[in-house]
Amino acid sequence: MNARIVLLALLLLATPALGQGFAGLGSDVRGFAVPQPDVALVFPQDHGAHPQYRIEWWYVTANLTGADGQEYGAQWTLFRSALAPGEKPGWQSPQVWMGHAALTTASAHHSGERVGRGGVGQAGVSLSPFAATIDDWSLTSRASAGADPLSAVTIAAAGRRFSYTLDLDAKGPLVLQGDRGYSVKSAHGQASDYYSQPFYAVTGTIRIEDRDVAVTGQAWFDHEWSSQPLAADQTGWDWFSFHFEDGEKLMGFRLRDSAAGFTSATWISADGRPEPLPPGALSVTPEAWHDVKGHRVPVQWRLTLPAKHLDVTTSALNEEAWMDTQVAYWEGPVRITGSHRGRGYVEMTGY
Repeated sequence: MNARIVLLALLLLATPALGQGFAGLGSDVRGFAVPQPDVALVFPQDHGAHPQYRIEWWYVTANLTGADGQEYGAQWTLFRSALAPGEKPGWQSPQVWMGHAALTTASAHHSGERVGRGGVGQAGVSLSPFAATIDDWSLTSRASAGADPLSAVTIAAAGRRFSYTLDLDAKGPLVLQGDRGYSVKSAHGQASDYYSQPFYAVTGTIRIEDRDVAVTGQAWFDHEWSSQPLAADQTGWDWFSFHFEDGEKLMGFRLRDSAAGFTSATWISADGRPEPLPPGALSVTPEAWHDVKGHRVPVQWRLTLPAKHLDVTTSALNEEAWMDTQVAYWEGPVRITGSHRGRGYVEMTGY
């Protein structure tokens, strides 16, 4: 989903905006820009940063298989949070950046975190050539001249007891989520601008606990920006990105509130045609729970989408996939069984 907004909440602590919605993300926008339904996304410009909006992220999750036959999951994320709208040079910049990276196996979950300041070269996103960086973590374009910058990228990150360098090559088009990129998050109309590249084929190397493993797999990239993406009563979310064996894909999320919650989904055909489903079409039900780091979280889900004859169950590769970062959450790779089979990622916040 979007889903990633929670992590930026920490960076908003310097403002008086907290107190409404999960982590204050339902608070007043205070002069920031807000997404509009009739504004088309334009590429490659919209691959870059949008400093007039309060929050933004560039997000990669990868389901991997090693040459050793084992399953792995990798996450790479760069978040931007604006303390005030716009950009200024040097230390006057109101932009604050955060990076998260993780590597998950069936028996271990390693994560790392970086925090940086805008305007001083420590972190940011450039368009020509495209690069998203924080310290020595990077997502950089390898695309040929004239191609979309995200058609071929490399991600790299390292933390305590893990690292990876992965080449991602797009085998399908960019996908606009929601109504041509305008993704509604509540019945009250909160929304974000949101698109994905869910068709990456992955090759590369991970290093886990002092051993190198060659890997291949699939990756999903999300880019999303907004200023007030949640309603005041929304307490967290569950986000799903699925790669099915027949080439079709699903993005879905549930934003939890005091009632039944708000769900949204996009069905993506094997050739990249998105089909946004109406709110409530996707049903999301937790079926098994697990205690991790003092939090009780769902680790098995049932998702149904009658319009697509979908009835699937997810199971976590590692139930301990807790991101032990300054704002903590669960995120990890899952297996999918039922009417459709495949692999994917789940993110859960607010538990």
